[in-house]
Amino acid sequence: MRLVINSNSIQILWIVFITLLSSCNSETGIHESDIKYYPYEYSEKPDITSPYVTEDKTELLLCKTSNSKFTILPVTVENGKPFNYKGKIRGKGNQLFVNEKDFPSLAKTGLHSTEELHNTISITERSIAEITMSGRPERLSGSGFMAADEDIVSVLLGDNELVKKMDLKHSDLAKTIFHLWNILQEKEVIEIESGISSIGIDTIFYNNRVIKYKVPSCRGWQYSLFNDSILGECHLEVQVDLNKSERDYILENYTHLSVDELTDFVERLTHIHTGEMVAYYIQMYGFYEGHTGFRADPVSLAYIFGLKSLQEIDQDFNGELYKVLTSHHVTIFE
Repeated sequence: MRLVINSNSIQILWIVFITLLSSCNSETGIHESDIKYYPYEYSEKPDITSPYVTEDKTELLLCKTSNSKFTILPVTVENGKPFNYKGKIRGKGNQLFVNEKDFPSLAKTGLHSTEELHNTISITERSIAEITMSGRPERLSGSGFMAADEDIVSVLLGDNELVKKMDLKHSDLAKTIFHLWNILQEKEVIEIESGISSIGIDTIFYNNRVIKYKVPSCRGWQYSLFNDSILGECHLEVQVDLNKSERDYILENYTHLSVDELTDFVERLTHIHTGEMVAYYIQMYGFYEGHTGFRADPVSLAYIFGLKSLQEIDQDFNGELYKVLTSHHVTIFE
């Protein structure tokens, strides 16, 4: 029996092909309906882009479990249920909210207006002086929300300039920490609803980066520096390893640094220890905390999460990346 293919048959086959293609991840060929979410564990690493956004706008992350297997978690950044640790309410809260009242340019463009920041006298109805005083070490927090020689406006100005020079928006960087935080939130919801034991996550795959992921502790809470509903509970840590070309690049371009300075440089660039409240701070205020132990440096975020390459970032700052990572925001960047 011979198969006769006419123009109508070709048209039908083409429509079928396009329909199948549109329901797949065009980069990986994985059918969305075949993706299995946590707590399912894959023995082999799935061939899927991470982060990956489904047709219904669900944001997914590919992770590696402590069992050396792989799992996929929904980590969509969105406005969810309120969260109140003291009241044992564990929703996402307002992850898309920007403080438009105090910072209209931030809400409109994703970046602060330098003029607006210079003219800022209060944030969330708290004076700049009060916020700065509360944010110093051994005040509202033991480590502080900024270094002793920094103030809230200088920190906002300094980090806004860093983000602007990298041609990014504050929301781009907030999303990375929200994804870390939403791993915990989504896992907890799934585990409660299914009654399963928690499976640890130790690695996340992000823009072709292999990121070591750790949650040292989640207990108690930290009151917010601003007059808002944010409370901090968890420590979050991420770290990546430099590849050979990146190590060579630093050694070739930073020969003036001592061994101790090179070690410090790599640590600052490749490792972040922060908390979930900083994600809300970045989104709402463009605040990454000052140069303290909980700082989520925007330069390090951009590098670790693969938003820009090391070489691109170094070029953005004219080969003075180590200085950028270590200088406190006491004066305004020119």
